[in-house]
Amino acid sequence: MPRPKESFDETFPCEFYTPEELLDPERMYTIGEIARLLQGLEPDAEVDEGTEAVIVDWAVPWVMINAEDLVIAEPPTEEDPGYYGLRED
Repeated sequence: MPRPKESFDETFPCEFYTPEELLDPERMYTIGEIARLLQGLEPDAEVDEGTEAVIVDWAVPWVMINAEDLVIAEPPTEEDPGYYGLRED
């Protein structure tokens, strides 16, 4: 159910990193690693399964919105996830 804005103590701007601000141009990342970076965590930070599901839900649209600036690589095996990195022009 929607809530009135005045029912919150504080609101914040909804700002996201650009791919160039977030990703090392020499590395490729999984969606889970990108999700951690978007939260200010290290790519290999331990998070519980529920938290990972939530942060991945935020990362997928970020990848889609920034697709023009990204490249994708085939996973090393069929069981592994895909990897994303910065597009080089």
